[in-house]
Amino acid sequence: MAFVIPAPPQPDLPVAGTDDSFPVRRVYCVGRNYADHAREMGHDPDREPPFFFQKCPDNLLVGGGDFPYPVKSGDVHWEIELVLALSRGGQNIPQGRALDHVYGYAVGLDMTRRDLQGEAKKMGRPWDVGKAFEHSAPCSALHPAARIGHPETGRIWLERNGALRQDGDLNQMIWKIPEMIEYLSGLFTLAPGDLIFTGTPAGVGAVQRGDVLNGGVDGADEISITVV
Repeated sequence: MAFVIPAPPQPDLPVAGTDDSFPVRRVYCVGRNYADHAREMGHDPDREPPFFFQKCPDNLLVGGGDFPYPVKSGDVHWEIELVLALSRGGQNIPQGRALDHVYGYAVGLDMTRRDLQGEAKKMGRPWDVGKAFEHSAPCSALHPAARIGHPETGRIWLERNGALRQDGDLNQMIWKIPEMIEYLSGLFTLAPGDLIFTGTPAGVGAVQRGDVLNGGVDGADEISITVV
């Protein structure tokens, strides 16, 4: 059997300190997972059930670099996040075994066309146009959990043009990593190669062409993009 068109390339992330790559299957994102960010977006931060949306694997902008300002938008926001990568999958994964499924961690940016997302919210439509556009998921290299452990605390931060804009701690997550994996695996069959963006602290804002964003998570990695 032959493909009738050329097969698309396999999206992947480099594994830090090696020549190896991690193949990416799906990209899940959890929404409003820090209470202060929920408040700045006009929502109650009480522990409601988590909710998720997806980006496309080929939305990844590997290693940062130039981020092209997207079309059809005049209000593009940054959101710095810890990203986890799964080496094992399954359904209804219990919290007590959830971390056994994690290969490693990276730092990512959930870039968002906020104006298009806002229009979709008002009309009760999916968020794809606001979240899943080209280059909307800048991501650093992966660091294996076998090397860095499983971060539960640690500073998560972002600077825009040298000015600090986001400054939080992983311990402020409403839904912790094992809880996210358990809940998400009850909705989808997770598999090796899946990424989960784990949410962002308060301080999101709009970028302009020429801006430089630098951010990171202590104990994981850093990432830098230039808006072009």
